[in-house]
Amino acid sequence: MTTKQLANIHKALSNENRLEIFHSILESEEKSFDSCPCLVSAIMDKLCIGAPTISHHLKELVNAGLIETMKDGKYLVAKVNYETVNALREELHVK
Repeated sequence: MTTKQLANIHKALSNENRLEIFHSILESEEKSFDSCPCLVSAIMDKLCIGAPTISHHLKELVNAGLIETMKDGKYLVAKVNYETVNALREELHVK
């Protein structure tokens, strides 16, 4: 992982709303038995964040490589990019 990638991740997670969104996606995946991606509409309801704001924050998390988003019918779903998360763990020497 490059220094620039590491800086982008830290920058993305330095915002309180983005950190809450990322944690919500993580929690959703941990609670799901079939590893179903998290519905963005559920995050909006849980955190009381409007569509334009959450869209901005999701874009930052995607650009940092922390999550991936995709359309499922009329819904937008998000899932954690564990490749990046695992690389970050290695970089920070977290077990």
